[in-house]
Amino acid sequence: MSKSSGKKQVIFAALVGRALRRAAKAARMDAKAHGTAIAVMKDGKVVLVKP
Repeated sequence: MSKSSGKKQVIFAALVGRALRRAAKAARMDAKAHGTAIAVMKDGKVVLVKP
């Protein structure tokens, strides 16, 4: 793997993380607006949480 390839992967991973956080925020806002619960993992189990 070349240096530029490794740097591109780091940049890509950062952009993916940013997009996931933005999508999660939008999902929470949408759930709050419609009064629905969001499924999250807590202690290895899926639970529904009201935002």
